[in-house]
Amino acid sequence: MPTRRARSLPPVRAVRAVLLLALAPAAAGTPVTTGTNGTAPQAAPDERPNIVFVFSDDHAPHAIGAYARDEAQPYGRWLAGVDATPNLDRLAAQGVRFRRSFCTNSICGPSRAVVLTGKHSHANGFMNNGNRFDGDQPTFPKLLRAAGYRTAMIGKWHLGSDPQGFDHWEVLPGQGQYYNPVLVSAEGRREVEGHCTDVVTDLSIEWLEQQKDSDRPFLLMCQHKAPHRTWMPALRHLELWADEALPEPPTLLDDHADDAPGARRQEMTIRDHLDLFYDLFVTPQAGDAVGTGSSLDASGWRNLERMTAEQRAAWDAHWGPRNAAFRAAEPEGDDLVRWKQQRYLKNYLRCVRGVDESVGRILDWLEANGLAENTVVVYSSDQGFYLGDHGWYDKRWMYEESLAMPLIVRWPGRAAAGAVDDHLVQNLDYAPTFLELAGVPVPEDVQGRSLVPLLEGRAPDDWRDAIYYHYYEYPSVHMVPRHVGIRTERWKLIHYYPFDEWELFDLERDPDELRNLFGDPDHAEVAAHLAVRLGRLQEAYGDDTVTGTVPEWIEAYR
Repeated sequence: MPTRRARSLPPVRAVRAVLLLALAPAAAGTPVTTGTNGTAPQAAPDERPNIVFVFSDDHAPHAIGAYARDEAQPYGRWLAGVDATPNLDRLAAQGVRFRRSFCTNSICGPSRAVVLTGKHSHANGFMNNGNRFDGDQPTFPKLLRAAGYRTAMIGKWHLGSDPQGFDHWEVLPGQGQYYNPVLVSAEGRREVEGHCTDVVTDLSIEWLEQQKDSDRPFLLMCQHKAPHRTWMPALRHLELWADEALPEPPTLLDDHADDAPGARRQEMTIRDHLDLFYDLFVTPQAGDAVGTGSSLDASGWRNLERMTAEQRAAWDAHWGPRNAAFRAAEPEGDDLVRWKQQRYLKNYLRCVRGVDESVGRILDWLEANGLAENTVVVYSSDQGFYLGDHGWYDKRWMYEESLAMPLIVRWPGRAAAGAVDDHLVQNLDYAPTFLELAGVPVPEDVQGRSLVPLLEGRAPDDWRDAIYYHYYEYPSVHMVPRHVGIRTERWKLIHYYPFDEWELFDLERDPDELRNLFGDPDHAEVAAHLAVRLGRLQEAYGDDTVTGTVPEWIEAYR
């Protein structure tokens, strides 16, 4: 079985140097003159598009048909035959799909803070789940609201503090619940009966109904809990793929025998950490060891107790006979891994189907109310996710499956329908993009770049040729070590700096990142040059949270 191979050089410390990524001059959504800071002045209100931003949680790009069926997609094509996302595929056919779209920190709260601010985690102050977002800092919703937009935030917030910059907000506390969720607003708390994805969509459309006759443009942030752990689909979706075998990733049984130490010591394997009871809803019997793992999530079980009698009866009716069949079969070893991956993947994709239906409902509403032509619709998720790839679930790593995030943008009359963009983009770029769409100047300290030129098919000559990544949350759930890294079109270098471990991957020849080339003499110069560039990106973005000095083997290439 192929695995990622890890080699060590002498102890290596973090790198520093000097490359500054300048903000690109922003082009306005309508023909206007350029402002003194290189961004567009505010356009007249009637010229500005509405913006609908649908944001889900943990939605892997390869769980979207338009990505999985793309022959140029470098990984995840094992899901190409599964039709889970007809509405997102419809959106992709009408807009631009970004093939190389990545996050800066693959975890829920930090990704959301980056989206709001256009700044890396160290710059916006929200580096780990459990931090509290400083809502007093500038965000793109605040700036749009100040410029005359009506703004709303509905659904998953997950930033600790109350939302700011919105005329209306109603959010899930913490992770929220799948069934009969509690929502919090400025007016207090309430519980709404139904499946969370449907509830968030209903509330979003209710708010849209109030805007359709307004002469002011609007921003709607419709943010879903799904498909976050623990995966609880709507009752109507439980029968999807119930009696068929879904594909399994070719790396499902990867044993990580010679990976970097962190990849061997993590706690996110389907084999050992995906819980039969809490994650997969097997009913425990006498003698079962329940609740003994170190990376458990009991939120789904707690949610079962909050279901209505009718909801719980339908849930139990579906799972009862299937759990009995599992008990009778008594799978073990690799067979048990395969069984767990199938149940997990089906529930995950069922949750995805709910999000897909939400997108379809919003698209239909815009068309029915004559607003489709002047509304930019954006779909994304906070990061990617493992669907059994390399034997894992969850995210956090800089490996492709969790680094990548879907990004699809429909902008009628300005962005070509069905286009695919291959530039390196990040969630860092969302804030300046939304601001430029609205004709609002982009603050000088924003670290991302507007995607408007790419949407219009005008590729700037100085677009970035590398992205910077930094994951902080260790030791913590799933035990993924802290790391920084650089990804170019072809190469990826990752530094697990607390342990001086490195990985180098040739994404052109090894898209599944199975062969670590770090320490290979034939690739020593590539590694050194990338390490120097990594240090330059750290300095350019002002990230001084990585400790250490430049090692001798890199110094020669500076």
